[in-house]
Amino acid sequence: MSDRHATGMQVRREVLGDAHVDRAEAAASDFDRPFQELITLSAWGTVWASDGIPRRERSMLTLALLAAMGNWEEIPMHIRATARTGASKRDVLETFQHVAIYCGVPRANHALKIARDTYAEMEQEEETP
Repeated sequence: MSDRHATGMQVRREVLGDAHVDRAEAAASDFDRPFQELITLSAWGTVWASDGIPRRERSMLTLALLAAMGNWEEIPMHIRATARTGASKRDVLETFQHVAIYCGVPRANHALKIARDTYAEMEQEEETP
């Protein structure tokens, strides 16, 4: 295992949580394992591991880009990650307001709905023993 892979796994776990990463690793097959390696090395071991931008801001940038491109399926995962990156609900609202102005109200509106639903799920999970 390379140093960058080890760093990527560490950062991935710090941002997404052990449970998420463990599920993703368990679900990986021979077919998609190379893809998992790619994102561990590049996204987590290079981009997210960089200290050039704090994780709070990196989280906000990621959410803005996901909303701007309409990558809805990834938004809940990154909303959940805000609990570890330090991006607040207010930060997320501001991020999606920025998306509304520069990328369109419908994209921001849908991203806000996903965020609202994900925060509600997170609150329910906290209340459930």
